[in-house]
Amino acid sequence: QVQLVESGGGLVHPGGSVRLSCAASGWTFSNLTMAWFRQAPGKEREFVAAIPWIGRTIYYDDSVKGRFTISRDNAKNTVYLQINSLRPEDTAVYYCAAEFYSAVNIRAGTEYDYWGQGTQVTVSS
Repeated sequence: QVQLVESGGGLVHPGGSVRLSCAASGWTFSNLTMAWFRQAPGKEREFVAAIPWIGRTIYYDDSVKGRFTISRDNAKNTVYLQINSLRPEDTAVYYCAAEFYSAVNIRAGTEYDYWGQGTQVTVSS
């Protein structure tokens, strides 16, 4: 069983930055493909970024490329999401997700068996 705990959200001004963290426990972190999703009010959950358990390819949704950076620290069992140049439309609950080894469709939420509780990011002046 994998437990995921997100942190780092809050109220941020437009143009600001925030770094979200997701600490994992209960399994060998280096064997997990990790991802971030988000859900804005009244909208469906959407894929943001993913970093596989092996390999160098990192995946982003086109809407966040250039502003969002996903990274992982296997020694700390943590995955991060750095968000720069925040916009009001980035307001959402951000969820961390995990799946053992590879995901067939890394952008699909249905591929992930483990989810955190979410952390709220609100972008407002």
